[in-house]
Amino acid sequence: MPKTSDIRIREAQLHFIPITLRMPLKFGAQVVERSLCARVRVTVEDRAGRTATGWGETPLSVAWVWPSPLSWDEREQRMADFCKTIAAELPTLDLAGHPMEIGDAFQRTRLDVLLAGENARAASSAGLSTLNPQLSTAAMPHLAALVCHSLFDLAVFDAFGNLLQRPVFETLGEEFLTADLAHFLDGDARFAGLRPPHFLRPKKVQVPVWHLIGGLDPLEESDLTGNEPKDGYPVLLRDWIRTDGLNCLKIKLRGTDAAWDYERIVRIGRIAIEEGSEWLTADFNCTVTDPAYVCEILDRLLASEPRIYGMLLYIEQPFPYDLEANRIDVRSVSARKPLFLDESAHDWRFVRLGRELGWSGVALKTCKTLTGALLSQAWARANGMTLMVQDLTNPMLAQIPHVTLAAHAGTIMGVESNGMQFSPAASLPEEKIHPGLFKRRNGVLDLSTLGPTGFGYRVDEIARVLP
Repeated sequence: MPKTSDIRIREAQLHFIPITLRMPLKFGAQVVERSLCARVRVTVEDRAGRTATGWGETPLSVAWVWPSPLSWDEREQRMADFCKTIAAELPTLDLAGHPMEIGDAFQRTRLDVLLAGENARAASSAGLSTLNPQLSTAAMPHLAALVCHSLFDLAVFDAFGNLLQRPVFETLGEEFLTADLAHFLDGDARFAGLRPPHFLRPKKVQVPVWHLIGGLDPLEESDLTGNEPKDGYPVLLRDWIRTDGLNCLKIKLRGTDAAWDYERIVRIGRIAIEEGSEWLTADFNCTVTDPAYVCEILDRLLASEPRIYGMLLYIEQPFPYDLEANRIDVRSVSARKPLFLDESAHDWRFVRLGRELGWSGVALKTCKTLTGALLSQAWARANGMTLMVQDLTNPMLAQIPHVTLAAHAGTIMGVESNGMQFSPAASLPEEKIHPGLFKRRNGVLDLSTLGPTGFGYRVDEIARVLP
C-alpha cells in the first residue's frame, strides 16, 4: 500500500570536490595521492506536495573500485561522467516510495542498463569491438557504478529524514516503509514482515575507531625519508597512537610477498603492545589467490608471535573481489580467524555466495549505497555472520553517514576511519561543527553533535563554498 510519506526525486545538483592526500596511501599494488569527491543535493516531494532537500557524498575511489591498466585520470573522469548520467536520469524516472524502495528499484532496473550504455560508449570511442579482449579492462565494473549511485542514495535518505523531521535510522520501520525485507531479499520467507530495525542495534553515541596503516606509512624514525609533511599532524605510528589514544590498528599488506607481510604484522604488533593498543586486523586487498598464503602467515604468527596472533581480530578480503569468477573455498582461513568480505560484498547476494564459500563476516560500506548496506546487514546477521563498517578515506560529509551506520549496525568493533590521517585539512569546515567525528580522541569517534533530522549534517552551519 502506498504511504502518504512516499517521495519522488525532483532534482539533483552535482558538485565535485578534489582532495589531495597529505601522504600517499598504499594498499595492495596501488598508491593513492589524490581523490575526487562527488557531492549531490537532491530535492524530493511527497504525495502531499511537500518538498525537502538532502545531501550525499562519496569519494570516487578509482583505486579501490576499478583495478585496471587504464590511466587514473580516465577512470576518474568516467566515474564523474557516470555520476552526471545518474543525476540527469533519477528525476525523470517514475520511482516513488521509501528511499530503500527507490534505491533498490533503481539498482534492479536502471543502474546496470546505464552502466552497459557507458561501457558501450567508452568501447566505441576507443575503437574496441565486443570481441576485443581489451574490452574487459576498459569496462567500468559494477562496483564503480555502485559507488557513483551511493551519493544519490544517501542524499535521498537524508532528504526523507529532513522531510519527516526524523533521523534517517528512525525512518526505516513499518510506519514509513511499505515493503518488508522479504520483498528486497528475493522473497525469502524468513524476512516476511520484518524491516531493517529488527536487525539493527540502538544507536551508540561513541564508537571505537580503527587507524589505517598503509604500505608506505613510516612506523619508526628509521623509516622516515625526509619528504614527510610538516603540518602539525602525526606521521609516525607511535605518535598517532599517543595523540588519538588509538586501540585498534588496521594493517594494509601486499598479499604477494609473504615475508614482507609477516614482518609488517610483527613490527606493527610489537609497537601496538608497547603503546597499549589491543586490536589488529590485516587487509590483503584482493591480491591473494591461494588460501594457503594467508594460513601460513597466521600459523607462523601463532607459533612465533602468539600474543600478536591473539590481537588479530579478523582478516579482510585477501582474495579477488570478483567472487563469481573466483569461487575460492576459504574455510581454511576462516577456521583460524574471522574472514570478512569487503570489495566482494557488492550486495546481499554476494554476501550469500561468500558465506557458501566459507567467509564468516561482512565489511559494510555506505559507498556501496545505504540501501545495499542495510540489506547486507540484515541478511548477514540473520545468517550468523559478523559485521564491520569499513572506510573509503571518507572526508567532509561522506564521514557522517559512514560513522552513523557503524553506530547502528552492531559491528565486531567500532568503525574504520582514516580521513583524518590522509586528508584532515579537507574537512576543516565540517570539523568545526562536528569535532568528535573528524578528530579521534581516546580511541573513539563521537556523534553527539549531529542534528535531529536526516543524517544530522547541519549543512547550513558548515562554512564550505562548493565548486
